[in-house]
Amino acid sequence: MGSSKLRDYAELVKFEHTVFALPFALASVLLLAERIPSLWKVGWIVAALVSARTLGMALNRLIDEPYDRLNPRTRNWPLVSGRVSPSEVRKLILISGALFLLSALMINRLAFLLSPLVILLLWIYPYTKRFTHFPHLFLGAVYLLIPVAVDVALNASVSLNALLLGVAMASWVSGFDVLYALQDYEFDRRHGLKSVPVRFGIGGALRFARVSHLITFASLLLLGLRHPQMGSVYLLGLLLLSGFLIYEHSLIKPHDLSKINRAFFTVNGYVSIVFFLTVLADRIL
Repeated sequence: MGSSKLRDYAELVKFEHTVFALPFALASVLLLAERIPSLWKVGWIVAALVSARTLGMALNRLIDEPYDRLNPRTRNWPLVSGRVSPSEVRKLILISGALFLLSALMINRLAFLLSPLVILLLWIYPYTKRFTHFPHLFLGAVYLLIPVAVDVALNASVSLNALLLGVAMASWVSGFDVLYALQDYEFDRRHGLKSVPVRFGIGGALRFARVSHLITFASLLLLGLRHPQMGSVYLLGLLLLSGFLIYEHSLIKPHDLSKINRAFFTVNGYVSIVFFLTVLADRIL
């Protein structure tokens, strides 16, 4: 496989967006581990996360292909432009799905038994914009499962801390997915697709995203207050994280959506990385 084809696959699944989820998952390991986990187990946790995200994006692109072909914003995407064929996407779905199931099996039996639920949510999500104005909450549910899955992987149980971290991740992802959906506001309205912007308008969608990210901050703050090992470094890190969230929302105005990509791609990457570094520094210090 040539380098150009690899680039096409990476673009298809937006591989660089893994930066959003991976630091949060690694922070989950640091927060939830009752004892220092082996590199073997951490490696399989990372493999499960990357393969699940690849599976979800490949399913999304294949299921959404008829709409992507009509949308001016997505007409040059690899599947629509023919750089990656539908059969190649199906093979990617099978391979990433198999790797995800193998990763879950290598983690522990409970993780393997719960893995079909993750696959089901990943498959349902692309269809949700056909029947509900809140597809973003389904995407959030997928991310809610990340710290829950990490807790299952490390401790074979689900703690309140894992649920709080899951709520934080779910509301964070749901909020920025609403912001991302603003790009397709007019297209979705014309083609009968549903979203928070379509239901509540641009102004209402911005308010929805702000409330979602307020829930993120509140959940992370509550997590820090009840976690026995979190200290002042964690709280200072949360202040920095909240600054990035405030900056993200300042970039997008009801009358000016030109900075959505900057808010979505750049700032959200910083939010995830800052949270991981905050947890890491707090645990070290």
